[in-house]
Amino acid sequence: MLKTEEDILKAIRQDKWMMEVLSAAARLQLPDLCISAGFVRSKVWDVQHGYTRRTPLPDVDVVYFDASDIDEVTEKKYENMLLQRIPDVPWSVKNQARMHEVNKLPAFRNTEHAIACYTETATSIGVRMNGDELQLIAPYGVVDLLACRIAPTPLYARDTSYHPIYLKRVKQKNWQRLWPCVRMEDIHND
Repeated sequence: MLKTEEDILKAIRQDKWMMEVLSAAARLQLPDLCISAGFVRSKVWDVQHGYTRRTPLPDVDVVYFDASDIDEVTEKKYENMLLQRIPDVPWSVKNQARMHEVNKLPAFRNTEHAIACYTETATSIGVRMNGDELQLIAPYGVVDLLACRIAPTPLYARDTSYHPIYLKRVKQKNWQRLWPCVRMEDIHND
């Protein structure tokens, strides 16, 4: 059972596949790069549920921030480079300097700010390699992630126009089917 941020980093370090994926992404040398969302969340929830086999990921979200080149074609070029390195990984590369437009949000300042604008706190998580060290990017900490709790990030909790987006996403993802201990926090309108 994982209890701390360091426990999460240790679990990732001990996962040969995750380290290979992180290493392949790091070799791209993209600015402000990390692997976010389900890559970390699924690992933590698998461990918290005592699973010995990895829950398959629909994608591996490689995110970075480069305002000098916001062409989607560039992202596809990086995806292809990663596919050549590890072909069986469902790579998804996104430059967060343009994703605010796709998601109809205010411009992001950097990758961490973009991750902070993800829908749920347990998904607002990323990990990057700095040399041989791992760094966790967790704008809302790891309490919800470790507790297998789905809660809206402040943006989705505070702005009622975002509530339907949060609720629809959580329903579509149906995480409780994969991880029965996962619980969803209701959105409270104050």
